[in-house]
Amino acid sequence: MLELASLTKTYGGRTVLSQLSHTFEAGRFVAIMGESGVGKSTLLNLIAGLDAPDSGEVIVDGTHMAALDDDAATRLRRTRMGFIFQAFHVLPHLTLKQNVALPLLLNAEGAARADAMLAAVGLGGRGADFPRQLSGGELQRVAIARALVHKPALLLADEPTGNLDPETAGGILRLLRDEIRANGAGAIMVTHSHAAAEMADEVLLLTREGLRPA
Repeated sequence: MLELASLTKTYGGRTVLSQLSHTFEAGRFVAIMGESGVGKSTLLNLIAGLDAPDSGEVIVDGTHMAALDDDAATRLRRTRMGFIFQAFHVLPHLTLKQNVALPLLLNAEGAARADAMLAAVGLGGRGADFPRQLSGGELQRVAIARALVHKPALLLADEPTGNLDPETAGGILRLLRDEIRANGAGAIMVTHSHAAAEMADEVLLLTREGLRPA
């Protein structure tokens, strides 16, 4: 499903990732742990094609990300990937339902699926609310619903439960796991939480030397 080939990325003269290679199997829920600053979020951005490596390649289902122009990369992300990033990226001028339905281009199917996903994350009946009416934890749940609504083949999640209380976090992690399995998807979750990592099929540790089993 996903191959990383000798990825290297440097910021401001500091090498964050160096010659990183790894193959992720389809249909696996993988958690990546590691110390702060080791490059976990950078790795997700490179996989998503939101940033480019200095050298090396990201290959998604046989497609070399570096070979895609901006439009093709955007189409691949929109149709094949789902993202849960720490900044949420919820659009303030849209309602919750409209935010969640964005990956489905606001069609009728998208509205129905958006309602279902809002209910799944504990925000049923609040589709007409706006982001300004929500807490940080609720915004995170909207971002999770949006990432899952179009049944992506690859889910990328950066600390998806970081703003949630333990009980809510447990429910969200079970939802992620169940959606991934139901859709035969793969997922890569960056987390500092050992409780979150326990929900994954595999846990990897990112160090300066690369990825290895935790």
